[in-house]
Amino acid sequence: MPIQTEAQFTEVYRAHYEDLSRFVRRRAHPMNVDDIVGETFLTAWRRRSELPEDPRPWLFRTARNAMLNAQRGMRRRSALEVHIQQSPDTAASRVTPDVSDQVDSRLELGAAWQELTPTDQEVLALHVWEELSARDAAKVLGCTRAAYAMRLTRAKRRLAARLTADTALSPALALTR
Repeated sequence: MPIQTEAQFTEVYRAHYEDLSRFVRRRAHPMNVDDIVGETFLTAWRRRSELPEDPRPWLFRTARNAMLNAQRGMRRRSALEVHIQQSPDTAASRVTPDVSDQVDSRLELGAAWQELTPTDQEVLALHVWEELSARDAAKVLGCTRAAYAMRLTRAKRRLAARLTADTALSPALALTR
């Protein structure tokens, strides 16, 4: 059922604004949240006749794409800054960070999470934080349900592999089973 009136769109906006805001807030810099949510709903308004019956996964995917576009722009700017700042004398004077601190921090879930790839983090976040079904999460990622299920299984294994036995028994880590 395509959305044709402003009232229908307003209903979609009201029904999904909070969920979409939480989704973006967990992934984007706080200064960018309102812009990304606004851009997502602007895209939804422009493509309102194409919105699926359940627009939530579509909105999440659109927001995710907006965040990925923003991240690509930030990486390009950062790479340019690094390139400008690097010179032969500063490259030779860099200090290698002490990795022993990282070994200790790997015992905690936060550290294990940070070690996961952004792809693994996203797959797990859709499952745990957004509580999406495999079908809906697959829509967000633009893959099949089977591909999402495999990615989720692998991401859980990689997270579990980064945790010690004591940490893995924590109730907060029930997601790794």
